[in-house]
Amino acid sequence: MTLGGVDLNLLTALRVLLEEGNVTRAGQRLELSQSAMSGALAKLRRRFDDELLTRNGRDYELTPFGAELLPEVQETLRLINTALGVEEEFDPATSKRVFRFMMSDYAIAMAHDHLLTRVREAAPNIRLQVDHLYLGPDPRALERVLVDYDVLVGPLGYAFAGRSRPLWRDHFVCLVDQGNPRLADGRLSMTDVAELPHAVATFGPGNLTPVDRVFGEMGLERRIRVRVSGWLPLPFVIEGTDMVAVVPERLARLHAGPAGPLTMTPLPFDDILLAEGYWFAATRLSDPAHRWLFERLDEVGGTLAEPDPSMP
Repeated sequence: MTLGGVDLNLLTALRVLLEEGNVTRAGQRLELSQSAMSGALAKLRRRFDDELLTRNGRDYELTPFGAELLPEVQETLRLINTALGVEEEFDPATSKRVFRFMMSDYAIAMAHDHLLTRVREAAPNIRLQVDHLYLGPDPRALERVLVDYDVLVGPLGYAFAGRSRPLWRDHFVCLVDQGNPRLADGRLSMTDVAELPHAVATFGPGNLTPVDRVFGEMGLERRIRVRVSGWLPLPFVIEGTDMVAVVPERLARLHAGPAGPLTMTPLPFDDILLAEGYWFAATRLSDPAHRWLFERLDEVGGTLAEPDPSMP
């Protein structure tokens, strides 16, 4: 179909190319070959007399003109579809889309199974690609996350780009080996926490966790013996030692218990909260497949927000 000499299929290809910022992923989304997408991009470059996408190392980035064009193309297609009474189609039962996630290790442990179950129930051929979230020192890397990934799942409070929605909340507890001599009636005192050696999680240079912030505000300097990347290794690091780790309670409950080697104890000071959420580029909202995916994430958040009967 053409409008004013413009092939509407080419206009759709333009929108997806600009939204994805990548020829290969745009082709996957439209279920077209790489050569077909490259051909469409070549036609669009000639029509607009602009590169639209340019190489930046191994990645692509939008030209200034391409960035300005994207919202106009999205709105144009929305108005055309409304005028023609056409809705973009997305059938999860038959789709073979691949959605790319960047998630913290804790988020993977808490939410991945819930999300995968919901996706498989309605969309057996959709695949999820999950990469580990690393908060490096270069702020430009964070700006590119939502270009390279459909969704970022991690702690609220960081300067991620894009729009965000909440998922669930947690709070922190102390985790120690059951044989730790400092345990008294299943608890640690403030003196114990100050004097025991700590194993701590790090998330890249210069990135403070909620635990780091609270200890800093209290002026309490921890005796840090071990640093690990992320929360998940901490239970394994402290087992059989005299170290203490301050970890999210949902994670602690996976390792602590009467039959296990570790014990979970409340903090001997005010609670430390952890809020998890997800981020996405606002441009994704024009795609019905992404809107479907975000609805599944909202369902996961609703499930994890419900009281856990195993938690007091």
